[in-house]
Amino acid sequence: MMLGGIIQAQDATKIVQQAEEKMRGESSRGEMQMKIIRTSWERTISFETWGKGTEHSMTLVTAPAKEEGQIFLKRENELWQYNPTINRMIKLPPSMMSQGWMGSDFSNDDILKESSLSKDYNHKILAEESINGTEVYKIELLPKEDAAVVWGKIVKWISKDEYLQLKSEYYDVDDYLIKTETASDIKTMGGRVIPAYFEIIPADEEGNKTVLIMKEMEFDIDIDNRFFSQQNMKQLSRR
Repeated sequence: MMLGGIIQAQDATKIVQQAEEKMRGESSRGEMQMKIIRTSWERTISFETWGKGTEHSMTLVTAPAKEEGQIFLKRENELWQYNPTINRMIKLPPSMMSQGWMGSDFSNDDILKESSLSKDYNHKILAEESINGTEVYKIELLPKEDAAVVWGKIVKWISKDEYLQLKSEYYDVDDYLIKTETASDIKTMGGRVIPAYFEIIPADEEGNKTVLIMKEMEFDIDIDNRFFSQQNMKQLSRR
């Protein structure tokens, strides 16, 4: 029984690793649009992202004009935000990772990818199910004891064929559902079959949601670690 449990855990971890790698690659660049929808207002944010491995990411806001040029950097364990309007560089504390990025239902951790699904969590296959005709694994992710992560538990539905994260539920430390994310509009981008449309719905805020649309994605591009620097943050924000 123990052997079966070990094999099951290894298989679950491998599935999560494949799913995480599918959206990350060795390196990547993307152009995205985010729509924040509330009961009384809506707004749209456009941004560009760059990433390399698990240690480096950069996110530049390109629209609307009011937020244009704001830029976020993750370099190893450090997280920074630069606001060109006030010419100020701010180091973000880990406590801010759970907060909504730019007022959306995506957390700072979702955008900056401070935590790793495969490294920071233990994994267990709960069931094999179907979502809109696609066979999926239902996998529970529980944080490791020493992991500095936002969530108390994550449940993911990952497709068997392409390792796509088609649905995710995020819970707090008291096991209350905080938000649900779904992914659709599967297409080939950057040579990979990935979802291009994501929707996050908070559990306790009826009528609120955030939509993320991938406009363009490239994977395994040539990008130097020196790209991910505070100096380059300022250059990119003023381009």
